[in-house]
Amino acid sequence: MKIAIAQINPTIGDLTGNAHQILAAAIQAARQGVRLLLTPELSLCGYPPRDLLLDVSFVDAIATTLQQLAQELPPDLAVLVGCVEYNSRSHSSGGKPLFNSIALLEQGKIRQIFHKRLLPTYDVFDEHRYFEPGLQANSFTLEGIREQRSGDTSEDLNLSPLASIKIGVTICEDLWNDEDFWGKRSYAVNPIADLAQMGVDLIVNLSASPYTVGKWQLRESMLKHAAVRYRTPILYNNQVAANDDLIFDGCSVGFNRAGEIVCRACAFETDLVIVEFDEQQRDLQPSSVAPMPDEDEEIWKALVLGVRDYVRKCGFSKVVLGLSGGVDSALVAAIAAAALGRENVLGVLMPSPYSSDHSIKDALDLAANLGIQTDTLPIAQLMQGYDKTLADLFADTTFGLAEENIQSRIRGNLLMAIANKFGYLLLSTGNKSEMAVGYCTLYGDMNGGLAVIADVPKTRVYSLCNWLNQQSTLIPTNILTKPPSAELKPGQVDQDSLPPYDILDDILQRLIHHQSAAQIVAHGHDPAVVNRVLTMVTRAEFKRRQAPPGLKITDRAFGTGWRMPIANKWVSVSTSQTEKNPAHPNLLLSNSE
Repeated sequence: MKIAIAQINPTIGDLTGNAHQILAAAIQAARQGVRLLLTPELSLCGYPPRDLLLDVSFVDAIATTLQQLAQELPPDLAVLVGCVEYNSRSHSSGGKPLFNSIALLEQGKIRQIFHKRLLPTYDVFDEHRYFEPGLQANSFTLEGIREQRSGDTSEDLNLSPLASIKIGVTICEDLWNDEDFWGKRSYAVNPIADLAQMGVDLIVNLSASPYTVGKWQLRESMLKHAAVRYRTPILYNNQVAANDDLIFDGCSVGFNRAGEIVCRACAFETDLVIVEFDEQQRDLQPSSVAPMPDEDEEIWKALVLGVRDYVRKCGFSKVVLGLSGGVDSALVAAIAAAALGRENVLGVLMPSPYSSDHSIKDALDLAANLGIQTDTLPIAQLMQGYDKTLADLFADTTFGLAEENIQSRIRGNLLMAIANKFGYLLLSTGNKSEMAVGYCTLYGDMNGGLAVIADVPKTRVYSLCNWLNQQSTLIPTNILTKPPSAELKPGQVDQDSLPPYDILDDILQRLIHHQSAAQIVAHGHDPAVVNRVLTMVTRAEFKRRQAPPGLKITDRAFGTGWRMPIANKWVSVSTSQTEKNPAHPNLLLSNSE
């Protein structure tokens, strides 16, 4: 019996478009003799639909579209489709009004509905807000289709019963609660163990599992463990998409009873993978296994997919960004060109009197290497206008952060004007290290509709650029070798205000994963540096709250899953503080906005 994994790219709310993707995959699969087609979690409405689920008309439209899809599918093909289902008992017995469900469609009808049992509420997940957990283990029996050959009679076709397999159905989180693998349980039940006790021949898991660096390895280790522990083959289907800040890598995969990989879909691409289930051996047979990229290539592909989907799904076709001659804007420009085509990317140079000649040359060389269009808008006269307007108010004060940030805000205004005028999407170019400590300017370089590398630490930015240059030299060498600088005053470099990025990024990585100041110091960091970084991170919370959405590539990003208070006086410190803010004794002094 042939089973296919349809690794598709749903758009949230595009019920017609998503149904068309499922139907197209079904037709392709049926032509190759497939009996069962798998689609991802909530494949019909897209994941995560969030508060669209509070709109009754949206939920009703899902049900209507599901019925229509069932009638359009090839008759000999069974299809598992991700959808939502009303909880008919919610009014009488309490509970949430909906289930996160999988519908089995066959021969024009909705044959069965299965409900997700484990509902995650950590990191980016908030499924208890909408869904009631299912209470039953989910399975169905699927019979094969006998192929009629030339010369067969009706009597021949009735000589022996059709082969059938019992299939257990799980949805995403249902897979992630094996106490033997994790060393603990996060939920009271283990749906995989329940299905194994029922004696299913095959377990399928339909997922929308957000991407983080290297997560595919963890998933495959977990799947292999489950297949071996329960002596049951497993097919795992994950969507490939980017929806807002979340990226989904695909990497759908299958394991046989011995824990051997029998198939793997492409990473970050739509795919259709067909695998054979041997009814006699009760196991999956080897099929195509796509290779996996190394870490830098993996991140690159994730960011390219993130930009392409965000731009396309938000209705844009072209983007604009500022080109400073620095490494961050260079990487973002390269990602945009790969995602959208070089003809759809505009880079804008906005030199000030403090911009070095080499930075302007570096930006132009980068644009030439990428083949993108550029425009140059000098800002010296605009700066003079601001100076004149503020002269009386700023009299008898020294040049400082306020004047530096005006330069950034002038540039931000120019970029927004271009975006508004021509209908482009403005890409923000700040990295995670800067966003963490507030080394960025509100209404200036933080302007934009998408923060492409907001979850990419500075050290990783350099790593990605060096990896990219192994293919061909796209990023000019001088961009990678010169000291990073905002160039807002003469001779300025980032390390005037920040620790070296290798030190800063290690501290941030530990802090973001909730290590205390004392624990971070114990790893060899200077207590004064740790204290200062902790304070900057705390004080920058209000900036991050106003930043554009940033593509998530790590397991702890400043996005949907980051829920820190803005008004907050708690700072974990490692030693006595020597430099205090007199207005707030619990806060160390930090950089201004």
